[in-house]
Amino acid sequence: MMKRKNNYTNKKKKGKALTITLIISGFIMTGLLIGLGMNDWDVEKSIKKGQEVIGMSVANGDEDAAHETEPTELPDLVEQPDADETKEEDEPGKVQEVTPESPSKPTKNNGAGSGTEVKPNPAIDNGGYIEGQTLPKEPKFVKGILLANKKYPLPATYAPGEDKKARGAFERMAAEAKLTGFNLNAFSTYRSFEYQTTLYERYVARDGEKAADTYSARPGYSEHQTGLAFDIGEVNFEQHFASSSFGETEAGKWVAANAHRFGFVMRYPVGKEQITGYMHESWHFRYVGLEIADEIFKENLTLEEYLGVQ
Repeated sequence: MMKRKNNYTNKKKKGKALTITLIISGFIMTGLLIGLGMNDWDVEKSIKKGQEVIGMSVANGDEDAAHETEPTELPDLVEQPDADETKEEDEPGKVQEVTPESPSKPTKNNGAGSGTEVKPNPAIDNGGYIEGQTLPKEPKFVKGILLANKKYPLPATYAPGEDKKARGAFERMAAEAKLTGFNLNAFSTYRSFEYQTTLYERYVARDGEKAADTYSARPGYSEHQTGLAFDIGEVNFEQHFASSSFGETEAGKWVAANAHRFGFVMRYPVGKEQITGYMHESWHFRYVGLEIADEIFKENLTLEEYLGVQ
């Protein structure tokens, strides 16, 4: 009887021990699950936290090795150029002006005595100006033709505005060109002494005086101040405005071949740079009247050669 009782007692104790073990195991499992959840289900991180709780530590070297990653090298930042090519606001009543682009690339220019591309031309010696020359009180006429070039400047006060005869001649030429399919535009005509000063000083500041003198007139020396110079281009083809490329377009070829019939001459022809003092401009035409324009065209002359003032 006693033996049976002891067996019963032992079984009861073992049952209690098993129950306690299961309860403790449950608590441990629950703790592990909670720990994993609190550490984003990262087992390694949970073990580390557990080690910290029970007083263990991980060597720094091992920790670094466990979490080291290759550094990501960021590319060098490249500063983008400004949209530089900010355009000036047009002044009320002023003809649109097309001015040179950035000096880092071939540029387009405008102006009496502006060239097609801003590149120093060894055939042009600092523009051919007579240094120290003062502006005259009266404009220079030769054979009844008003002259404005690097040796014969205009008075600073000379301000005739756009010539009406020249405008009328251009309108007749544009009307005929339109019948052929070319829509011409005179994008720059009369310029005041003050405005030419602004243009020239801008170019000197950008390219230096020596380069500027090959494509832009100094104040008082600009043919645009006469009101007789017309820079001509084709509507919707503004990329050719004040560019040598205009002469390569069909419209440019038409103007070059027909302008003299309306009293205009190409003022700065190719191959005549030493005579005119400026680079070739396929867009710059000067009104001189029908008879003179016809003679200059047929003889392939510059205005200087026709007037005998080389």
